[in-house]
Amino acid sequence: MENNNQLLEDANLEQNQKKAAEEKFLHFMEQIKLDQNLPMAFIGGLIAAVIGGIAWAAITVATDYQIGYMAVAVGLLVGYTTRLFGKGVDQIFGIVGAAMALLGCVLGNFMTIIWLVANEQGMTIVETLTLIDFTLIPEIMTSTFNPMDIIFYGIALYEGYKFSFRQISEDEIYENITTK
Repeated sequence: MENNNQLLEDANLEQNQKKAAEEKFLHFMEQIKLDQNLPMAFIGGLIAAVIGGIAWAAITVATDYQIGYMAVAVGLLVGYTTRLFGKGVDQIFGIVGAAMALLGCVLGNFMTIIWLVANEQGMTIVETLTLIDFTLIPEIMTSTFNPMDIIFYGIALYEGYKFSFRQISEDEIYENITTK
């Protein structure tokens, strides 16, 4: 009988420890959610999209060849930057990352067209931007679109989404539920 009482006490102790660990984990996750910053994720993603889009255009113009892998690079850059600036764990951070990755890809293609037209006409990019008829841009971008672009844009969207989330290591979780 005494042995059974000891087993019950041990079981209750384990259950209490488990409940305390769960409460610490919930508190830890609450703190992480409070550290999220959606406006900064948006700003960081936008900056990365612009930098990635310009780099894409520069490489395309320099090599005279459109490299689809640039979309992959833009997706990675945007995703990691969104994560760094936003520290997010909620789904909206992935959506922002994907949207900014798509923006970076479209901007890369757009800036390539502008840059090539500027070079062909012997003008600067700024002059070309001020003189271009923006109503023609969708038609021009459609005419330069390649079916392979869909695959690379899709990869960029996936990366922009996936890499936008803060990664929480097992060590970080363990440290936060076993201390305090």
